[in-house]
Amino acid sequence: MAMLWKFMRVAKYSKTALPPKIKVRGIPTHSRQSVPSDFAASVPCSNAVELFGKSYPQDDYSNVTEKILSKVGKNLHNKKHHPLWLIKEQVKDHFYKQYTGRRGNPLFSVYDGLSPVVTVQQNFDKLLVPRDHVSRRKEDNYYLNRGHMLRAHTSAHQWDLIHSGLDAFLAVGDVYRRDTIDSTHYPVFHQMEGVRLFSCHELFSNIKDGEGFQLFEQGHRTAHKQECHTMEAVRLVEFNLKQVLTKLMTHIFGDGLQVRWVDCYFPFTHPSFEMEINFQGEWLEVLGCGVMEQQLVNSAGAQDKIGWAFGLGLERLAMILYDIPDIRLFWSEDERFLKQFIVPHISQKIKFQPLSRYPPLINDISFWLPTETYSKNDFYDLARSVGGDLIEKVVLLDEYTHPNTCCHSALPDYYWKWCYLLQEFSSPGAGPLI
Repeated sequence: MAMLWKFMRVAKYSKTALPPKIKVRGIPTHSRQSVPSDFAASVPCSNAVELFGKSYPQDDYSNVTEKILSKVGKNLHNKKHHPLWLIKEQVKDHFYKQYTGRRGNPLFSVYDGLSPVVTVQQNFDKLLVPRDHVSRRKEDNYYLNRGHMLRAHTSAHQWDLIHSGLDAFLAVGDVYRRDTIDSTHYPVFHQMEGVRLFSCHELFSNIKDGEGFQLFEQGHRTAHKQECHTMEAVRLVEFNLKQVLTKLMTHIFGDGLQVRWVDCYFPFTHPSFEMEINFQGEWLEVLGCGVMEQQLVNSAGAQDKIGWAFGLGLERLAMILYDIPDIRLFWSEDERFLKQFIVPHISQKIKFQPLSRYPPLINDISFWLPTETYSKNDFYDLARSVGGDLIEKVVLLDEYTHPNTCCHSALPDYYWKWCYLLQEFSSPGAGPLI
């Protein structure tokens, strides 16, 4: 068999953004709606994982690490004065004030304490994600077992909330995806999901001669509409969606904001778009959205309605708005970081101030890959388990297969060498990670 060789470069340093002894553990939530953070997750034995008082038997799909389990239940988005809480509150405040019902009550209800443990059916099947879609891969998700997982997006709650009878809601929470190690990616981040459904009367009531229009027809799917929607309905839903999101981003980033829309694909919306804003001279993607797939809406029991949905990342908006350079800073408990966001008003302008400056210390390591089923995300999880959030970056540098043993390999195509650069935050003079 050909031997697999891994060669890694380990760089340890304190980046501009972090202090030498920064703590990068989770922050407990103070939200009344949130799942409890204390003892949220545990692994009582090798055969089961316990989360929020429920036990999940492990099987061949189980791949959640203790490092990831330690983040479950932290709910940074509900920690008062945390930057993610500030973003959530700004969005919530905007929707509460901008959109009201006939009696003046907020039109949108907010759910920010839903459990991150969902079924595979909730996370994929009910959202019409094909069985063979790449987003389902074990390499990209955290599975408790074949039937349960840590949600990969807040869209996992769409079907259930619509099925409960809701027409307009925001769902906020932590989501989990196996990912690379760098300043803009982290296996746990926070999303906000928005959904709005319209009846025929609601959609066309303000349109001249609108009583003659219908939501549905038997037509053909095109790039601009679903086969069951009328063009008039789709245009109005799309217009309302883009108007709502443009107002939201203007509320957060200020007047005069330039916005553009890019056509894209999501399994649960059509047509679908990505929203980009021009911030400080640079175009930045901030969210995805679209007209909800009618099959999803129908299956949830709202057959007589049409709607839109959007999903945005709280970290993405906070990094742009507050000029935070590294996504791992959101997990810091250092007071010098947290105190910067204790402000009298949620919309107050804040610019993050760096905490320390130290040069990098670099070391090289290498090892052979253990099995043919190896995934790069396996190493990312291993690195996080050993080095925690101190590891800043992992980069592929080189490839190698042993020239002699490769000739005798039965499965040569499965073997390669990865070369990584690991950058770790540490105090000056700290020893190597490995």
